Amino acid sequence: MKPTSLLLALASLSAIIAQEVVTVDQGEQIQFDAEHNATSLIGTWSSGSQSVQTGPGFANPRNRSFTYPRNTGVSYSFTDDGWYEISRYRLQANGQDPTCITGLIFWVHGKYQMLSNGSLYMIPNGDGFQQIQNRCSANSNQILDYNETELYNSWRIYQDATNGFRLQMQQFDNQSLAPQYQVSTTPNMLPKAQLTQTQTQVLNRRGLNGAANAATLLKRWWSGTD
Repeated sequence: MKPTSLLLALASLSAIIAQEVVTVDQGEQIQFDAEHNATSLIGTWSSGSQSVQTGPGFANPRNRSFTYPRNTGVSYSFTDDGWYEISRYRLQANGQDPTCITGLIFWVHGKYQMLSNGSLYMIPNGDGFQQIQNRCSANSNQILDYNETELYNSWRIYQDATNGFRLQMQQFDNQSLAPQYQVSTTPNMLPKAQLTQTQTQVLNRRGLNGAANAATLLKRWWSGTD
């Protein structure tokens, strides 16, 4: 998919979703105890080969640049005072021209809420950004803002016999994110503050995959493994 098509879909998503979608205290209330989670959410988590990790080695918001990891993947970090950070790196193949691969790399941070119904709600700080690259496109390198709320219907932490603690998150439509494994019990994150001079508008949407026609598009970028 061309970057211009991706941008149009993202713009459509922002236009479609103009209402708050998180409802607190509905449904069965969840106890965040040892049965629900084998360990604390606090720390840094990463998928697959763990090449993608949050922190200063991935993104520099001040000059809106990235250090590209060896492999694709996703990483989440959480603090005990309600901050989160997400790093993602994905590649999208082109069925008509295998040499025209589109790459998208992304960083955002903000505050999260553990809702009593077991959902996890993330509110960005207003300084997130992403880079879209495709050498076959007329506009082959674009830097764009990214500041959208994300809602996860549920999350749990399991004990994996091979890889240790595993974080499994379900999106608003119950599609599973790639499993992430604990990298560190100490969050590896950039400073918990506004890191750019200008703060962009935060957009509300149902969850990581958005809604309507944009759901399939964003799922191709962010759902999946290394």
